[in-house]
Formats: sequence, C-alpha cells, structure tokens
Amino acid sequence: MDFLKYPQPLAELISSLSRLPGIGPKTAGRLAFYLLQQPQVSEDLAKAIVVANRDIRKCSICSNFTDHDPCAICKNMQRDLTALCVVEHPRDVVSLEKTGEFKGIYHVLHGVLSPMDGIGPEQLTINQLLRRLEGIKEVVMAMNPTVEGEATALYLARLLKPMGIKVSRIAHGLPVGGDLEYADEITIARALEGRRDL
Repeated sequence: MDFLKYPQPLAELISSLSRLPGIGPKTAGRLAFYLLQQPQVSEDLAKAIVVANRDIRKCSICSNFTDHDPCAICKNMQRDLTALCVVEHPRDVVSLEKTGEFKGIYHVLHGVLSPMDGIGPEQLTINQLLRRLEGIKEVVMAMNPTVEGEATALYLARLLKPMGIKVSRIAHGLPVGGDLEYADEITIARALEGRRDL
C-alpha cells in the first residue's frame, strides 16, 4: 500500500497499525479509517494502551504479565507449589488456566531459544527459572510444538533432570473433532506417542 497518497498523520497511523501481528496494510488502512470516523473509540483505545503500558509489568516470581506484584497465581497458596509449568508467553498461561486442569504454578520464558534470531538462554527468563526450583517436584514443559519450542524444552530438560526434578511435556496430537485424513504425519505420530489406556 502506498502511504504517500495519504496525509502524513494518516500514513503514519496506517504504518503503525500494520506493524501489529496479523495486520497487513489493507487491514491497517481499514482500521485507521474506522478510528478516524469513531473519535471516542480512538480515544478509549489510546487511553487503554497508555494505561496498559504504564501499569502492566512482569511478575517478579514467574515473569507473567500482572498489574500487582507478585501476580495472583504466585500469591495463591491454594496452588500446588510442587508443580511448575513452563510456557513461552503470558497468553499461554491464560490458555492453560481456562482449562482448569493445571493446579500448579507457572514460569513464563517470554520466547524460545532461536539461535538464528539471536535468542539464547540469556534473552529468556531461564536464570530466574533455575533460581525458583526449591520444593519443585515436577516441571511441565508447555512449549508450542515448533522446532524452537522442542529445542527449548530439551535444553531445559537437560538442565533440570540432573537436579532430580521430574520433567514432563504436554501431549501433542489430534484436536478434538479432528479428522485423521487431514492430519499431517508428525501430528499423527505425536498422537500415537501420547496415547493412553482407556
């Protein structure tokens, strides 16, 4: 999209919106025009962004996003403090919490190892993770099933197993309602590996 045809402030708005994940130039243009036609929505959005940037920070214990430190999960003494689930991003904590199945605590890495992108252990919260393992009996790896996610899980497992901590991985496989005919070989293989008794 050629931003030069637009007045400079509008072109900059479109350019800024198109930097958001999943927003291309056309969608950014539509959003920009909508925001200009809805000044109250624009104002509310701008205020919400400013407040979130000001008030949201990383929990000093688990690195999840929070507006109170420590976060509600880390403060909750009803949680299983012997089980720790390691995730890539704060949104992953939300996804796992929605299931109501995991009763332990979390640690957010804020990414995965990716040497090609210059992301090593120092760029993630691995050191903080290693400092909070006292009393932990099991660490559950809940990384996405990508090459980088698998590499990160294996790297952490190599660090944790010599400490006598059980390291497990969430199962991967077919989604509920999925059809074998349309699943790729890797997904089917993972589903077979993760099978269990009925």
